[in-house]
Amino acid sequence: MNKVILMGRLTRDPDIRYTQGDNSMCIARYTLAVDRRFNRNNNDGNSADFIPCVVFGRSAEFTEKYLKKGTKMAIVGRIQTGSYTNKDGVKVYTTEVVVEEQEFAESRNAASGNGFGGNGGNYGGNGGSYNGGNNYNNNGGNYGGGYNTGANQAPQNSGSAASSADSLDGFMNIPDGIDEELPFA
Repeated sequence: MNKVILMGRLTRDPDIRYTQGDNSMCIARYTLAVDRRFNRNNNDGNSADFIPCVVFGRSAEFTEKYLKKGTKMAIVGRIQTGSYTNKDGVKVYTTEVVVEEQEFAESRNAASGNGFGGNGGNYGGNGGSYNGGNNYNNNGGNYGGGYNTGANQAPQNSGSAASSADSLDGFMNIPDGIDEELPFA
């Protein structure tokens, strides 16, 4: 079995390319900074691994439209290795994660610094969920919640009405009848 589950932040804006030909396909590449739980040197300093990721097709188009540097993402994919010979004639070995599912791991408000914590939410869709932490907003009304771009799950909120266009959990209320314009089902 080859399955990878990661949560981290994009180190820079995704690199977007399109294949050539009649059926051009979008390919997005980004690097995910994933915090280590424990440091090998037993220091209190944080350390991270930087994991190269590649996304294909409609998920790559979603990546192009909505992801940017600093976005906290949870991804599911598989490890793929390869090699090529560079222009100096040296063989270079590569390892990357081919992303099969991706989702936001924090609300828009938490990403902009308006909330406490940061990585709440639903994760999965195959008979289980993963709660990566609690996401408490300043109003104390919402906790948890998430958005899954890989499975058909709707955003969750506390049910309280907000006076602005965005609800308290940071997700925009989408009016009825615009389902055709959304990049996901």
